[in-house]
Amino acid sequence: MIQVIQAPRTALITTPYYNIHRPPNNQVVMTQGIPGGNHQTPQQLADEASKKREIRLMKNREAARHCRVKKKEYLKCLEERVQILEGQNKKLIDELKALKEFYTQHKKDYPEHNI
Repeated sequence: MIQVIQAPRTALITTPYYNIHRPPNNQVVMTQGIPGGNHQTPQQLADEASKKREIRLMKNREAARHCRVKKKEYLKCLEERVQILEGQNKKLIDELKALKEFYTQHKKDYPEHNI
């Protein structure tokens, strides 16, 4: 069983710190950071953001393609249903005409049974 321990709210607040170091050219450099944060250059951050954007766009394109395929399948299914319903409608209209003709013929042949 995994036990989850929740950190106190104060631990979630990140306060900036300053890191002082001396690169090979002996010039003192002070950088600002956040505890536990990664120490990436602006170029690395831009590259990472660009990668994330490309991945997001790629996923979005794939989702849109999938959506178009599903929509095409749905429309095909609707068109088939329309064909079936139109056939049933035509059949019912023909049956109604036949019953009307039968009724009028029956009315002529048997006038004493008029309703």
